Amino acid sequence: MEQSDGTARPVVAVAGVRCQIDIDSQGRFGWRLVAQNGRPVAISLTAHDTHARCRADFVRLCTRHAEMEGGVQHSSEGGGWVWAVWDRTGRHLAGSARTYERHATCRASYERFRAMLPELGAVSLELWDD
Repeated sequence: MEQSDGTARPVVAVAGVRCQIDIDSQGRFGWRLVAQNGRPVAISLTAHDTHARCRADFVRLCTRHAEMEGGVQHSSEGGGWVWAVWDRTGRHLAGSARTYERHATCRASYERFRAMLPELGAVSLELWDD
């Protein structure tokens, strides 16, 4: 997996971005970050037993973004590229919402997401699609 060097684009638009919490077939919760145009930007890679824990995990990701690592890798399905963000213990927290055909496009998506995290923490009340 390719590691990030921690650099990211300095300006990111977060207007219109919202976070939705979904429930899977086993009753577990996961968040999904959605752009203003309705397309998913990122998804949680961890399932939570409650809505509150899921939301808290996303907030923690935003507030502790500098402690997180991440990178771009080949998709487990074989074709294309995906990105992921993980904590210091190696637990995967967030990932690309889709597989990218080109490495450069995937890398750009990863860098935009990483640059967005501190700004998302600052607009937390406006972010939630409650």
